[in-house]
Amino acid sequence: MEFFLLSFFLIQFIRKRLETAVKSPELDKILVFARYASIGLMAAYYIFNQSTFIHWLWYPFLGGLFWFLYNHGEYKQIRSLVQSAIPFIIVSLIGDFAHLVLPIKIYNRWDNYIDTAKAFALLWLFALWYNSQKQQKALEREREEQRRKDEINEAKKDALEYLVNERTIELTRQKEELQKTLDELKATQNQLIQSEKMASLGELTAGIAHEIQNPLNFVNNFSEVSVELCQELEEEINKTTIADADKEYINGIISDLSQNQQKITHHGKRADSIVKGMLQHSRASSGTKEPTDVNALADEYMRLAYHGLRAKDKEFNAALVTDFDPTMGKVDVMPQDLGRVFLNLFTNAFYAVAEKKKLNKDNPAFANYKPEVKIITKLFGGKLYIRVSDNGTGMPESVISKIFQPFFTTKPTGQGTGLGLSMSYDIITKSHEGTLDVTSVAGEGTEFKITLPV
Repeated sequence: MEFFLLSFFLIQFIRKRLETAVKSPELDKILVFARYASIGLMAAYYIFNQSTFIHWLWYPFLGGLFWFLYNHGEYKQIRSLVQSAIPFIIVSLIGDFAHLVLPIKIYNRWDNYIDTAKAFALLWLFALWYNSQKQQKALEREREEQRRKDEINEAKKDALEYLVNERTIELTRQKEELQKTLDELKATQNQLIQSEKMASLGELTAGIAHEIQNPLNFVNNFSEVSVELCQELEEEINKTTIADADKEYINGIISDLSQNQQKITHHGKRADSIVKGMLQHSRASSGTKEPTDVNALADEYMRLAYHGLRAKDKEFNAALVTDFDPTMGKVDVMPQDLGRVFLNLFTNAFYAVAEKKKLNKDNPAFANYKPEVKIITKLFGGKLYIRVSDNGTGMPESVISKIFQPFFTTKPTGQGTGLGLSMSYDIITKSHEGTLDVTSVAGEGTEFKITLPV
């Protein structure tokens, strides 16, 4: 009966003191189970005529309960109360052990002393519990009093904070209005300066382009006509009756003349493409950003660049790898300008892997080389990260330092204007206020890194 009272009231005391039913439901279930287990042990003890075996089961039960309470931090504050039950358990254990091993006569001589010790231990236990409960109530009263004082102070603090916030809001509003006005003035000033610069540059560029393209058109047109005339002349020579040796000599001269005219036409068109690139490079952006699916835009231009190269080289093949951020959604960018950047980067990447394939075509070490162009997008921390990489020819450090300079190109004469990356750099850094970087290892590949603020 003493063990039942000890365990039952200890469990109830802990559940009430710590409010485990609300604060720790899972641990509370274990305490409720322990309470029912103590009731079951008491019932079994009397059902089996005060069985000694059932009586001894109380010790492992209480030991397990104390172990559970000591191994959970939630019960740290009541460990001293749990310890107060240990003297009673030790006295009971000594008495039961003495009853088990000592003769009846000797045990009866000490039985009264053991019962008295158990009674004092039990009284001391309940006295400690009562005192703890009393202290807890006093502490709760102090907390309640402190809570009321805190509420009064909090009310005064809230009133002062309200007045301060009202004044702060008014000052902040005035500051924001002034700042907005100042920003608008600066933006207007910058727009006027930029408009004037672009107007001057546009006029200059248009004048230069007009002056250059007029003679270019004459060169291209007359060189094409001259090629046709050479063909007609060759046909007329073949109709004449002059000696075959003379015919062959004249046809050789006509052939050389035709090839010269074709080269003039080729380089004239090359000059024309450079002029058009200059016009495109100097053209001012619309400056209008709109919600855009950057993943779809990149995928579209990637395939456009790929099929553009495939149209020139039917044997070219490359793996198109995409790793798009599916959670990105639409981002405010200038889609036309960003599309031009994608087209330039992908065109260069496919050119690099195609060149590596050609250069190592007969090299057994690169027999398993597979051209690959990859794009990665990721939206993180208010920034859009775009990576365009390839496993192509790569670039040495001397080339990387010049790659964004206008008119600088690594392609053979006639295959590049040197304006694509320069224009892309301006679009990313100026129009979108982002960054465009490049890392490359000669012979291994290149990666362009775009970072845009969102």
